[in-house]
Amino acid sequence: MSDKRLRIVIADDEAIIRLDLRKMLEDLNYDVVAEAADGVQAVEAAKAYKPDVVILDIKMPEMDGIDAAKIITDAKIAPVLLLTAYSQIDLVNRAKDAGVFSYLVKPFKSADLMPQIEVTVARWESMQRIEDEAKSLEDKLETRRSVDRAKGILMDQYGLKEQEAFRRIQVQSMNTRKSMREIAEAIIIAHSV
Repeated sequence: MSDKRLRIVIADDEAIIRLDLRKMLEDLNYDVVAEAADGVQAVEAAKAYKPDVVILDIKMPEMDGIDAAKIITDAKIAPVLLLTAYSQIDLVNRAKDAGVFSYLVKPFKSADLMPQIEVTVARWESMQRIEDEAKSLEDKLETRRSVDRAKGILMDQYGLKEQEAFRRIQVQSMNTRKSMREIAEAIIIAHSV
């Protein structure tokens, strides 16, 4: 289990199920930060509390759990675990399309729930790291493209060698405390005017 106490939002339209689920989660040393009786309330609670996991039933009034899961997942608030009595293939496919991280069919035991929560959180964290890394690589690639283009402009305009052009961009970056990408983009804009 996690070193920190995970924060969980639960949603089920049946109060007795929510009560049982809360008790089970608290016995497993999880912190239930909010409860909801429908999908709309679940989305609002997820946005307000930014939990580590959201556990939703599928069949709820106002908005079903799968539609709520899609909103929560698309907003990158938290991973969603569906906890439901329904296992029809069309619901499973909708859940996959909504980005649900785990799907547990009722009835379940405490021993079933803990591994699902822990794996859900681990997958979510892994996905977040991959997305962050991809964004970082994309930024680096864009920086390199801009710097290469700016070097070419400086080489053409001033008859500089590639290393000299690079050094000018680098020095300007240090002197102005701006990124090399900002300097390169300024050179590109100035050249196109």
